Amino acid sequence: MNSEAPIDVVLIGGGIMSATLGTLIKQLQPDWSIQVYERLGDVAEESSNPWNNAGTGHAALCELNYMPAAVDGTVTADKAVSINEQFQISRQLWAHLVSTGVLPEPEKFINPTPHMTFVHGKANVEYLKKRFAVLKDQPLFAGMEFSDDPAVIGEWTPLITKKRNPRQKIAATRSTMGTDVDFGALTKFYFDDLVKQGAGVHLNTQVTNLTKQADGTWNVKLLRLVGQTRSDVNARFVFVGAGGGALALLQHSGIPEAKGFGGFPISGQFLKTSNPKIVAQHQAKVYGKAAVGAPPMSVPHLDTRVVDGETSLLFGPYAGFTPKFLKSSTWFDLPFSIRAHNIVPMLAVGMSNFDLVKYLVGELLASRGKKMKALQEFMPTAKSEDWELITAGQRVQVMKKDEKKGGVLQFGTEVITSADGSIAGLLGASPGASTAAPIMVDLLARCFPTEYPGWESKLREMIPSLGTKLSDDPQNAAASLAATAAALHLPA
Repeated sequence: MNSEAPIDVVLIGGGIMSATLGTLIKQLQPDWSIQVYERLGDVAEESSNPWNNAGTGHAALCELNYMPAAVDGTVTADKAVSINEQFQISRQLWAHLVSTGVLPEPEKFINPTPHMTFVHGKANVEYLKKRFAVLKDQPLFAGMEFSDDPAVIGEWTPLITKKRNPRQKIAATRSTMGTDVDFGALTKFYFDDLVKQGAGVHLNTQVTNLTKQADGTWNVKLLRLVGQTRSDVNARFVFVGAGGGALALLQHSGIPEAKGFGGFPISGQFLKTSNPKIVAQHQAKVYGKAAVGAPPMSVPHLDTRVVDGETSLLFGPYAGFTPKFLKSSTWFDLPFSIRAHNIVPMLAVGMSNFDLVKYLVGELLASRGKKMKALQEFMPTAKSEDWELITAGQRVQVMKKDEKKGGVLQFGTEVITSADGSIAGLLGASPGASTAAPIMVDLLARCFPTEYPGWESKLREMIPSLGTKLSDDPQNAAASLAATAAALHLPA
C-alpha cells in the first residue's frame, strides 16, 4: 500500500478530455499536484489522434443529425443551438490560452474551413430549406448561406457538382465560420504546458484497478508496461478519461453510479487522398444525411483535414464492428464489460435497434466498390486509385438503464461522478472533443462544489460567456464570435 502523501489529481488517459481537465485545474489551482497515466507510448494516440476523428469542431453548422425533422415535418433548432453554445465555450478557452501562452499560435491546431451541408432529392432539398429558415436568424449561425443552384454550389466546392447529373435536385448550406481542429496537436500542447507547470505524464503505464480507501482517497494500481513493474499511488480525486477503456475502470471502482451502464463499440474507416490536384478543389467539410438506421457518428462527409501542415481529404466514415473498445485493446472488451447490473439494458438495446444491426452488417459486407460508390454520390469524379482506406478510432456508444424501455442507446457523452465527487469518468462519443471545455467545466462544478465558487471569477476571465447563452443576446454573440475569431486567426 502506498504510504506517500496523496496526489491531488490523477488523470487516467492521455486524450483531449484529461488534457482539458488538467489544464483547467492548473489554471484554477496551480498548487495542486497532477499526475497523468497513459498506457500507450504517447498521448493522443486513440480517439484524440487526428486520423482517428474528423476534426470537425462540431458547432452544428453542418451536422443534420442535430436537427432531425419531426413526424409532422417540423424542424427545431434547440439541439443545434445548444451544441454551438458549447463549442463557443471551447473557442473562448482556446482563445484565452493562446493569449496567455499556454497554447502556441492557433494555426498549429485550428484552421478556418467552411462547414457545408449537401443533400439531393426533392424531399431532402425541402428539408434543408426548412433547416436553413430556422437557423439563418440565430445569432450563432449568422451568415449561413443556402443555395439550390448547382453553379453556386460549384463555386463553394467544385468537387460536389463536377460531372453531376444536371437533372438531380441538389441543395447546400455553407457557413464560413467553420473550422478544422487537430485535437491530437491540441492535446499534446496542453500536456506540454502541464509538464512545464510541474505535472507528471507517465507513458506506457496502465491503471489496473481503483480502490476507495477509508480516508476517502483512491488507491490507483499501476502497471509499468515496459519492464512489467507494479506500483500504486493514492489520489484525492481521479478522472477516468480513458476513452473506450473508461467503462471497465469505472466498473472496477465499484461506485454505484456506474451500475447499469454498458458500451456498444463501433469502428470506422475513411477514404483518404493527399493528391494535391484533388485537394486543391475542395476547401470545406461537407456533411450529408445518414442512411436509415445508421448512428449519428456515421453521417457521410467529405472533409478537408490539416494535420502537421499537410492538407488532405477524408470521406466516410464507413462503420464496422469489433468487440474492442479501443484500437489497441483486446477482443474481450465487450464480453468482459457485461455485468449482472447492465445485461438487461444491453439486451433491451439490442432488441430495439434492429435497424442499427442491419446497417452495421451491411457496412461490414460492403466491398471497396460500394464504398467508392458512396463517395461518388458526393464527388462524381472520384477514382479509386486516388484514395486509400484508413482505419479511424473506436467509438463506444453508451447503453444505460431506462425505466420504460429497459435500456437505451445514447449517442452522445455521459459524465459519471461518485456521490462524494472524488471520482468521475466520461463515457460516449460525438461531439466529444469539440465540447471538451464545457463538459470539463461542468465536471468541476459537480466534483468540487466547495472550491468551485472561488474559481468562477477566473473561469469567467477565461470563458466570458460562461453561465449565459450567447444565442439570447445577438449583440453579445456577435462580439464574442469576433473576439475569438481574431484571437484564433479565424474569419469573423
